[in-house]
Amino acid sequence: MARYTGPKSRIARKFGEPIFGPDKAQARRNYAPGQHGNSRKHKTSEYGTQLREKQKAKYTYGVLEKQFRNLFEEAQTKKGITGEILLQMLESRLDNVVYRLGIAPTRAAARQLVSHRHIVVDGEVVNIPSYRIRQGQSVGVRERDKSMIVITDALAGFNHSKYPWIEWNEDSMTGTFLHIPERADIPENIKEQLIVELYSK
Repeated sequence: MARYTGPKSRIARKFGEPIFGPDKAQARRNYAPGQHGNSRKHKTSEYGTQLREKQKAKYTYGVLEKQFRNLFEEAQTKKGITGEILLQMLESRLDNVVYRLGIAPTRAAARQLVSHRHIVVDGEVVNIPSYRIRQGQSVGVRERDKSMIVITDALAGFNHSKYPWIEWNEDSMTGTFLHIPERADIPENIKEQLIVELYSK
């Protein structure tokens, strides 16, 4: 399974946001990495701004370049606003849905749970993080894994009402993907139109 394995705090500091989840290093030093990161000021070109936004989206959702490009090309074939459709497709990935349900504290942790066969979709084990969840499907924890400390700790006190497109059943430890999220409901600070402009060059 291809994934980014480089330094995460450095990337988070580059974008000025904890895009991989809570990050003490980024919170403590919220400026660009490097010797002159705290004083470096330069004007970014239009292309640089667009590229930065694409990189931010890729790192946020844990998708590498080839996957991301394929998703964009698929989004272009669908009716609607390409940038919004792209984000909606990213939100529909199984690893992201597991993260949104609070089963894992980060997308990376969610990806690991999926890969290690701890997650079920409609009652069947699915170990493909990029699996696309459809409206009405249920996502939950495999029966024998429901007492795993990493899962119970993540779920403890998690506010499931903040994502209106998913519904959580605490008793069965499953969530239902009610519908594709509206752009206004997706909390990620990503300017998707810049990504569209970059790929349209």
